[in-house]
Amino acid sequence: MNVHRRFLVLLALRWFPVGLCIPLGVLLAMSRGLTLAEFGLAVSLQGFVVLALELPTGGLSDSWGRRPVLALSAAVALGSLALLVFADSFAEFATFAMLQGVYRALDSGPLESWYVDARLAADPAARLERGLSAGGTVIGVAIGAGALATGGLVAWVELPGVPNLVVPVLLAVCVQVAGLVAIVALVREPPHPDGRRRLLASLRSVPKVITDGVRLVRRSRILLALVAVELSWGFGMITFETLMPVRLSEEVGGPEVAATITGPAGAVAWLASAAGAALVPLLSARIGVAVTAGVLRVAQGIAVVGMGLLAGPAGVLTGYLACYLVHGAGGPVHMTLLHREASSENRSTVMSINSMMMQPAGSLGLILLSAIATGTSVSAAIVVGAVVLALAAPLYLPAARAERRRPVAV
Repeated sequence: MNVHRRFLVLLALRWFPVGLCIPLGVLLAMSRGLTLAEFGLAVSLQGFVVLALELPTGGLSDSWGRRPVLALSAAVALGSLALLVFADSFAEFATFAMLQGVYRALDSGPLESWYVDARLAADPAARLERGLSAGGTVIGVAIGAGALATGGLVAWVELPGVPNLVVPVLLAVCVQVAGLVAIVALVREPPHPDGRRRLLASLRSVPKVITDGVRLVRRSRILLALVAVELSWGFGMITFETLMPVRLSEEVGGPEVAATITGPAGAVAWLASAAGAALVPLLSARIGVAVTAGVLRVAQGIAVVGMGLLAGPAGVLTGYLACYLVHGAGGPVHMTLLHREASSENRSTVMSINSMMMQPAGSLGLILLSAIATGTSVSAAIVVGAVVLALAAPLYLPAARAERRRPVAV
């Protein structure tokens, strides 16, 4: 199995359990006695853990190796899902959320970095956007299929002594075991320049790796601009991740009806995201990766405006699905541009710096856009978020100029 196929298999095994768990997280917690406020507080701990560990774990991946960090992340994910099967208190759900935070921090970057390093080692002129767009397609399909599978499992599968809401979690545990085995079997790395990768020596080198990565971003106009895009993206994502159900409830007459629609709509949205990722090579081959990224930021802003202003549930859902179509296409081209500016020695650290920017931007977006929605209207808040998304387009200009000077082989 070549590296491209291994990458896609590992992505499918990584994201299918996420799709299984997305629709039932809050429902499982409330069925076990937690209030909505308690669940929100527990889940918020995940973001703080990710923010604290994002850079150290990125540095660990660059110093210790992609394979051991990926295996460790999969083991932590397996432990968190096993806890979720039995969790029935705030403390246990909070522990689950913190373990998920550790998992997501460890998982942020090493798989993609391993794939890019392997592709470039085999072919320095490889078109990364093709492989990363295929990866985006697999992620969207895996999450959408997982979400749809959860609905079917809860409705039709009964296991003696197992609550229906727990059945998808048990399947997620099994898939996570398969993912851990697949990492051990499929991820292969060249020997480290300093010999065997020892954990303690790698931990001691993490601060230097982080410092070098931060210095690289600070000195590169292209990387600074790309990281700034993530600030805009994180702020604007609140529109379709948090405000869309509220906007939909206005159009359908209440949150109860909206709740019955958002589940299937979310699954379809991830499939639309997969379709968008699949279209990336066609567009980027014509106008370039950086220009494609800028066009997609504007297109996503327009789609979000439609979600905020179009009348009726059909209008809201049309804008929502169009937004996810563009969202799925935007990820691979953005990551391709980042990978072009990074090297094997700091690739995961650069990815972590980029990812880390989304946490504070999303928090700021949640605060400001919620205040605008409360003070004026949900539609006004969505339009403001759409403008912020579209304003990121010029930040791709430094990468576009570099791409014109250094064309990528087809």
